[in-house]
Amino acid sequence: MAAAIGVIDYGMGNLHSLGKALERVSASSRLVISYDPEELMNCDRLVLPGVGGVRECMNELRRLELNEMVVEAARNKPTLGICLGMQVMLEWSDENEGVPALGLFPGKVVRFPDPKPDGDGERLKVPHMGWNRVRQTQDHPIWSGVPDDSWFYFVHSYHAQPSNPDHVLGLSQYPNDFAAAVARDNIVAFQFHPEKSQNLGMMLLANFTHWDP
Repeated sequence: MAAAIGVIDYGMGNLHSLGKALERVSASSRLVISYDPEELMNCDRLVLPGVGGVRECMNELRRLELNEMVVEAARNKPTLGICLGMQVMLEWSDENEGVPALGLFPGKVVRFPDPKPDGDGERLKVPHMGWNRVRQTQDHPIWSGVPDDSWFYFVHSYHAQPSNPDHVLGLSQYPNDFAAAVARDNIVAFQFHPEKSQNLGMMLLANFTHWDP
């Protein structure tokens, strides 16, 4: 049977475009989009997407009994977090007056500062929305074939602050440096949306489907 990529469906992910992107880069794999913990645990690798607020995300993961499944699966399966899916992998988010999260990475999630004039006299907007460069801070198989300082597509008002700098895989800037990618053990996660980031985003997803930690 073909290897299976499980996409965790808890009602808050951009599942259509992500599913199409994964099918495009991994025609030899079987794509499983599910909210069933047992079905997802039987997959060979997992993707945790997410858009929206962290409190609702964690509530839905708990309601569907997916929170413990993600933590358990991440111990031995290649696991990818995207956008909100990356943020809930940390211990805590300041969003929604403070929410404990999955704790796969030590650290917290904080809001971008209120808009201030930048050097060009323009005002930085929150949410941060659009294309930004990502500077690779360490080698990792997920970056294979992806040039340093490539552009990726972001939509977010909060960003991760990992406690361990060794977990930071890439940095972006808005207006200060923030963690755009993190990794440890079997887990890699992006604040940006690879499925919306054209060819280089597809390359990252393809790299994930072949990654063998």
